[in-house]
Parts: sequence; C-alpha cells; structure tokens
Amino acid sequence: MTTTGQAGLASALMRLSQVVAHVFADVSRSRDLTPQQAQLLCTLIEGPVGMSELGRLLHLEKSSLTGLVDRVERRGLVLRTRDPSDRRASQVGLTCQGAQLAAESHEDVTARLEDLAGELAPADRKRLAAAIATMLDRVVA
Repeated sequence: MTTTGQAGLASALMRLSQVVAHVFADVSRSRDLTPQQAQLLCTLIEGPVGMSELGRLLHLEKSSLTGLVDRVERRGLVLRTRDPSDRRASQVGLTCQGAQLAAESHEDVTARLEDLAGELAPADRKRLAAAIATMLDRVVA
C-alpha cells in the first residue's frame, strides 16, 4: 500500500471513530447516561467483571474507574460483589434495571451503526467486518 493509501485509511478510520463516538454519545444522552456510563453497562452485558479487568477493558485508571462505578451504582444500575476467588477483589455486575438499560443502549447503537453501513453490499460488509476483526486482534494481543 502506498503512503497516500495508508494516510487515506488512517483518515477514514479516524473519521469513523468520531462517528461511532457521536452515535454512542447520542444514544447515551437519550437514556440519561454519559458515554462512559453506557460503555460500562455494555461491557457488563456478558456478566460480572472484576475491577482490574474492567479498568483494562475501559482504559481507565483505578481512581477514574472507581468514581464511574460509584456513580452508576448510586443510580442502581450496577452492584459490586466480592470476588469468590479473591476476598480482596470485587466484581461489578448489572442490576435488573442496569441490564435492561444496557441491552436497550446496545441495541440502539447497533441499529444506528448497521444503518450507516446500509449501502454496503453483503459481501463488502463481511470483508469490512473481517478486516476490522484482524485489526482488533492486534490490539487485544
């Protein structure tokens, strides 16, 4: 790939990340959440997560994560429980209200992003999803 092609890809990815952030912000605002709160709730959809792992997933320092969890816990959307394998650690999980809000938020974000890709042919969607997955594998590794 040429330098121009690389710059074009990087610019397109940066613009796409801005659009995704705006979609997430709009959905969050419509549910009286901050984008960070919605991201926390969506991260917990699969089940409780330890605070250390949650900090890693959300790219937050311990103090920032604690404040975020405190605020969402006060709203009754999450609760902390002791980690059964380590008494010093805690896990964060969704309450019933939090699970409903997380599912609604996730579905709304997904629908809006699917709508953005509406003009893409099914084969192009599949290739794009595979390319993104390959890029994300490098980040996770």
